[in-house]
Amino acid sequence: MEYTVNKLSKMSGVSARTLRHYDDIDLLKPARVASSGYRIYGQLEVDTLQQILFYRELGFSLDSIKTLLSAPDFDKANAFANHLSELHNKRERLDALIQNVSKSIAALKGEIAMTDKEKFEGFKQSLIDENEQKYGAEVRAKYGDQSMNDANMNLIGLTQEQYDESERLRVAIEETLKAAFDAGDPASALAQEACDLHRQWLCIFYPKYSKAYHKGLGEMYVADERFRATYDKVAPGCAAFLRDAINHYCDG
Repeated sequence: MEYTVNKLSKMSGVSARTLRHYDDIDLLKPARVASSGYRIYGQLEVDTLQQILFYRELGFSLDSIKTLLSAPDFDKANAFANHLSELHNKRERLDALIQNVSKSIAALKGEIAMTDKEKFEGFKQSLIDENEQKYGAEVRAKYGDQSMNDANMNLIGLTQEQYDESERLRVAIEETLKAAFDAGDPASALAQEACDLHRQWLCIFYPKYSKAYHKGLGEMYVADERFRATYDKVAPGCAAFLRDAINHYCDG
């Protein structure tokens, strides 16, 4: 069956404006354009739109979705399996948070005693799911499943003290990195101090630290727009500066 933009919009819930935008950026092209000028979409395009919506629901950027769908080895069956796994993870995260809130309400009423550890249950899983959603595919492709699985298991086992230390280091990294960036030299002592703080932060979440892993992350911070945005919030161009500083740090 074939659909015009308006018909596909009504069926999918995606606005006609968005469908036209997808066409403009070569994410979802119509099967053909009729003599009347109307975009016409066929079954292949309907299936592709479904994949786009799954990836959007999981938080992928349009650029990332375009890269995934255009990959020569893109496997639709495997993609559906991954979607299902991610949705199960999302449900488990929500269930854990619901249980946390329910316990908190019961504790406030004096019905149960809630330990400090229990108060943070669910939030670690939420962080794991967020990391998997944003970065899992890239990290697994570059470093293998075991690397990501080890990092996730380590996060689950973090104590509150370790988590607090990671937050302290995160703030220190941003402050030191901003000062080093303003100075302009990725090889400076200040920039190398930022890299050492970054190494300490990494070791909390990934004890099997290596210089190769550190340098690989530096490259990813620039190549992937989601990573890049995190560090470019410190200052525009800061992600590339950090990558260069990490290279100096690891090669020194």
